Amino acid sequence: MLSRTASNLFWMGRHLERAETAARLLDVGQRITLLPNTEAGYQNEWNSLLQASGTARLFAEKHGTVTQEKIEEFIFFDRDNPSSVACCLEKAREAGRIVRTALTSQVWDALNMAYQDLRKIERQPRASLDTGLLTDFTTGHTSTVRGAINATQLRNDGWHFMNLGYGLERADATARLLDVKYFVLLPRIEFAGSGLDTYQWQVILRALSAHRSYHWAYGGDITAEKVADFLILNGESPRSLITSLYESVWQLEGLARRYGEGVPTTARDKGREVLAALQGRDIDMIFDEGLHEFLSWFIRELAEVSNLVHQDYLLGGV
Repeated sequence: MLSRTASNLFWMGRHLERAETAARLLDVGQRITLLPNTEAGYQNEWNSLLQASGTARLFAEKHGTVTQEKIEEFIFFDRDNPSSVACCLEKAREAGRIVRTALTSQVWDALNMAYQDLRKIERQPRASLDTGLLTDFTTGHTSTVRGAINATQLRNDGWHFMNLGYGLERADATARLLDVKYFVLLPRIEFAGSGLDTYQWQVILRALSAHRSYHWAYGGDITAEKVADFLILNGESPRSLITSLYESVWQLEGLARRYGEGVPTTARDKGREVLAALQGRDIDMIFDEGLHEFLSWFIRELAEVSNLVHQDYLLGGV
């Protein structure tokens, strides 16, 4: 497969997952603002989400004062924000259009329909759109595209690249959402273990569509240790760090087998290394290390894996 084709398929997967993450961030913000928890009120929560997406500086430069309306416009509609839903869906659709012949008609139709429906929403008055509608729109369409990929695409190298993009982006998103909760949202250490703390953990679970599955796995009690274990180390949790990274490494293994000895495997080797380090930890070790410190390490390591994917496969020669 040409590196240009591989790159577009990889980034199509990443941008679809990133669009869904942006919508989930909106959902987190909406739910948490129902229970203001600091003297700054809702501004702290929305600022936390901007920090999670890495767009706080861009928002401040463009909009200045934080309001819910400005945040929703910025996270969902703003094309100047490279992580906005609209920007990511547009980029995913353009990547799919460029490699149209590598996609089944079902995948292309689902991708194109998401973009066309986005254009319709953009023409509606903003006052008529609530956060729940925007979130449901995004997660519904991205799930449809993902379902079409898994149901109709040939399990070839293109499929590996798409799912590799999904896996790496999902791991990064889960890590960032966890970091927002533990490092930014909780205002003071004395709130740990309080009703406020529990409510915020519930919000994170719901934002990741993991609330019910968490209760299946751990029962009724919601604690920081159990939620963190579920979203970091539980291999049955579909959005956990270990599941997302394992699936990414599995895709890299498939590419290494397909392309043989002639292509570098530094991305696969790095992925194996990070996965082994993750498997060697338990939740007590992570909390002793510091959850924020651990998540910062993981995000850096994941970025290195992604950079090596580009070096191995996407810069030419494949």
